[in-house]
Amino acid sequence: MSGVAKRTGSRHVLVVLTLCIVWYIISSSNNVIGKMVLNEFPFPMTVTMVQLCSITLYSGPFFNLWKIRKYQDLPRGYYLKLIIPLAFGKFLASVTSHISLWKVPVSYAHTVKATMPLFTVILSRLLFKEKQSTMIYLSLIPIITGVGIATLTEISFDMLGLISALVSTMGFSLQNIFSKKVLKDTGIHHLRLLHLLGKLALVMFLPIWLYMDSFKVIQHPAITNLDYRVIALLFADGVLNWLQNIIAFSVLSLVTPLTYAVASASKRIFVIAVSLLILGNPVTWVNCFGMGLAIVGVLCYNRAKQITKEKPIIPTTTKTSINYSPLSNSVDPYYRGSVLTNYKTTNGYNSSTTNSLLANGSGMPNGSTTRLLFV
Repeated sequence: MSGVAKRTGSRHVLVVLTLCIVWYIISSSNNVIGKMVLNEFPFPMTVTMVQLCSITLYSGPFFNLWKIRKYQDLPRGYYLKLIIPLAFGKFLASVTSHISLWKVPVSYAHTVKATMPLFTVILSRLLFKEKQSTMIYLSLIPIITGVGIATLTEISFDMLGLISALVSTMGFSLQNIFSKKVLKDTGIHHLRLLHLLGKLALVMFLPIWLYMDSFKVIQHPAITNLDYRVIALLFADGVLNWLQNIIAFSVLSLVTPLTYAVASASKRIFVIAVSLLILGNPVTWVNCFGMGLAIVGVLCYNRAKQITKEKPIIPTTTKTSINYSPLSNSVDPYYRGSVLTNYKTTNGYNSSTTNSLLANGSGMPNGSTTRLLFV
């Protein structure tokens, strides 16, 4: 039996490692291709439009093929209160992310995105009055310092690129916070939520794109001359972005949150290194030090969060003794340890003895858990 368990564990590790490698390759390819597209086709809104179309068109058929459970219709009030703002946040974060990628190097854009823990702490404090431990606050210092050094030493610095990267990071932080609430409230599958937000963001974004970008796009030489290279790069960028989301969620479902956070930080290092190698944007050693310090700060933040969660709570009440006697001739049908296979309740229905709240491993339908949607 131990041999079977060992083989199963080894297979699980192999699957996770394989997915992480594929995830890193696809993510770095997506960023490099996105930068190449924007250099030749400077329309970040159109690139965002292509990605939203990819999510909308590909997700439905493939999710049905993979038999991912469908969600029930959500109340109209809930749509207006949470789903539509989330979709707007996705649209805004995606557009500003592409503007930053257009204006500054990939390496610098991803260094600025390392400030996501900072935004998460600030927004959680403002929105939910959440207080963090001193260790978590201290872990933010190397992130801020690293991004500051990288900004001061960035040769290709652009203010619009910096502001766009910060707005994008704040938008993704907000999405992470509120998507947790939606997943917990509705029990919707995280991939179905991605599909839903993509469709709504596309509907919201379409009028803006038609007004601001569409006429300029159709007059661009790449379109009028049918430059197949640019068109192919746009198509590849949309497909890779969709695949990146799918694989990221697959990794997330197989590992703990801390492992996923470390894998995500490692992915950012990989993306920065690949972009520097392939695109060859000039950097200094001090600039690289700032990038590295920011990434190390993210790892320290993740570790601080884990330590805070594992810290035992010291009881403050005095120990008391309570004497009680068990109920005679009765068994609680909802207690996990009940020895009866069925128990007939007073209302005449047969009830299973398994704890219905714990049977799925969580308090949510189908045993789903709260996961980060946007990375």
